[in-house]
Amino acid sequence: MRTALIERKTKETEILVEVNLDGSGKYEIDTGIGFFDHMLIQIAVHGLFDLVIKAQGDLDIDAHHTVEDCGLALGSAFDQALGDKRGIVRIGSATVPMDEALGQVVVDLSGRPYAVIDAGWSSSMVGGLHTTLLEHFFESFASAAKVNLHVLVQYGRDNHHMAESLFKALARALGMAVKIDPRRNQNIPSSKESL
Repeated sequence: MRTALIERKTKETEILVEVNLDGSGKYEIDTGIGFFDHMLIQIAVHGLFDLVIKAQGDLDIDAHHTVEDCGLALGSAFDQALGDKRGIVRIGSATVPMDEALGQVVVDLSGRPYAVIDAGWSSSMVGGLHTTLLEHFFESFASAAKVNLHVLVQYGRDNHHMAESLFKALARALGMAVKIDPRRNQNIPSSKESL
């Protein structure tokens, strides 16, 4: 079983994340931020990951710490569940439409964290969140998961549709990248033989 449990506690947040990379899309998600929960659910459902995310944060200040720490904890869970990454496909990409919006995500489980985000939001807010926090989530996830992550809204007008297309694309790209490729015979997918 490729699973992980991460608990992250700071003065600002208390986060619990459980992930099963070989799940069926079951989820139990409660961050106290409705729109963010809706986005995280997309990762479980469209990546076919079983996912638990429970967060308590200083939402009386704002959502920043909760969103950031959820990204860090979820990234750490993926990194832990992947182990040494033997036999995985490693690279995944997905382009997902959501009404008028088209989002694309490419991920390389390379062990080298880097995030490039080009969303072109139509306004500064979506679902009560600053759109910069969604970008910060992707950056935090990439850093903790040790992945190279490229996130692009090719076009769109509605921030909700743009964000949802990106989270669905992230789910599909990760679902592809974490799959076990039987042709690899449990070898590490790198010419360096190390990730």
